[in-house]
Amino acid sequence: MMNQNTCDLNKLLQQDQNANQFFCSLPEYVQETIRERGQNIHCADDLHRYAENLLECI
Repeated sequence: MMNQNTCDLNKLLQQDQNANQFFCSLPEYVQETIRERGQNIHCADDLHRYAENLLECI
């Protein structure tokens, strides 16, 4: 069963082509972290902020 985090993210990626392209351009480990812990990602801005924070932490 898909959890709410993945469901919200998948919905965003299906509805927003630019968000999907951005997500696909991210390194695999960033994508995986977003899938696992991205419960607050409901729009493209959320996705960009979350990814930027992850990339800064490397």
